[in-house]
Amino acid sequence: MALRRGFKTEANELAADIRRELQLRVLDRLDPLSLAAHLEIPVVPLSELPDAPSVAHLLYVEPKAFSAVTVFAGRKRVIVYNNQHSTGRQASSVTHEAAHGLLLHEPKPAVDHRGCRLWDQDVEDEADWLAGVLLVPEDAALAVARGSMPEPAAAVHFGVSEQMLTYRLNITGARLRVQRGRGMAYGRRRE
Repeated sequence: MALRRGFKTEANELAADIRRELQLRVLDRLDPLSLAAHLEIPVVPLSELPDAPSVAHLLYVEPKAFSAVTVFAGRKRVIVYNNQHSTGRQASSVTHEAAHGLLLHEPKPAVDHRGCRLWDQDVEDEADWLAGVLLVPEDAALAVARGSMPEPAAAVHFGVSEQMLTYRLNITGARLRVQRGRGMAYGRRRE
């Protein structure tokens, strides 16, 4: 993941601003549906789309093939997400799509003229990063690393998968920073 210079700082500031607008403290759980509503982006579960073989296929035959997508009608966005996934996965998927909106990512075709998927890795990486920061802010990851709650309980508390929590603990260096802080405090006491 090669994010543009300064993006992580911008994402942290944007997430803090949005969490304040939603009246959330750093250890509060972010509800992705409330975030989308705040951004005036409708959210539709995949199972509520008209009954079609392709929808049934994505829901029941290959549910891992589809997480979420933002559909555009002019400048308006609608998020469609796979409600067969775990609640933690749904939270990440919806928040990822909302992050595209927060970052003002322009709509682009999903497939080319041959039906091949088009993918802008930089844009997807930015949305992934911001979604993670919105769901588990850096200070929250540090609190978990300090032992404020066991990791499985923290994942439930923040409404994310254990994989997302682990990712945020690792990517922020929270565990290492807490260990170093404890080592420095221990080293000072011994002197």
